[in-house]
Amino acid sequence: MNQRLIYVMGPSGAGKDSVLGWLREHLPAGLPVHWAQRTITRPVTAKGEVHEEIDNANFVDLQNQGQFALTWQANGLHYGVRHTELKALQQGHWVLVNGSRGHLHHAQQSHPGLQVVHITADSATLMQRLTARQRETPDQIRQRIERANAFAVPHAAIQIFNNGTLDEAGHKLLLALKKLEDWPAK
Repeated sequence: MNQRLIYVMGPSGAGKDSVLGWLREHLPAGLPVHWAQRTITRPVTAKGEVHEEIDNANFVDLQNQGQFALTWQANGLHYGVRHTELKALQQGHWVLVNGSRGHLHHAQQSHPGLQVVHITADSATLMQRLTARQRETPDQIRQRIERANAFAVPHAAIQIFNNGTLDEAGHKLLLALKKLEDWPAK
């Protein structure tokens, strides 16, 4: 089987969602790739990620029922990936998960052999992007950048620096995935 779990993560401001969006649009047609939908305790917005919206109480109920293959908390929200979202692995597909750096260790324990992709940017680029978002104070932004710089990227991770254009970062990620020995056939 050609299955592979791809766990994509990166700091706020690195453009992870944008690079993943680029990849989704540029993957060759017909590849057996499944994009795992996340369950998140935040409202769905027109410009945001397509996810399953849920409130905290229902999330905790689902978690207690064992409905999630992966769960984590970040920035006051609960995130989960249901077991059903990983079923494509059983059919030999690749599954891409938009994950969390803080949950990586748990993901590696529960899913040995997952491929880590770390999308990041240099400190100046992160500072510029986070400041432009106007969601956090300068101190909160500084703390985010310090956490990003302190993160130890796993040795076997694919590292994508998104300091330039989205096309550049997207092409780097696509090329890195194609170099994996079990790149899915059409």
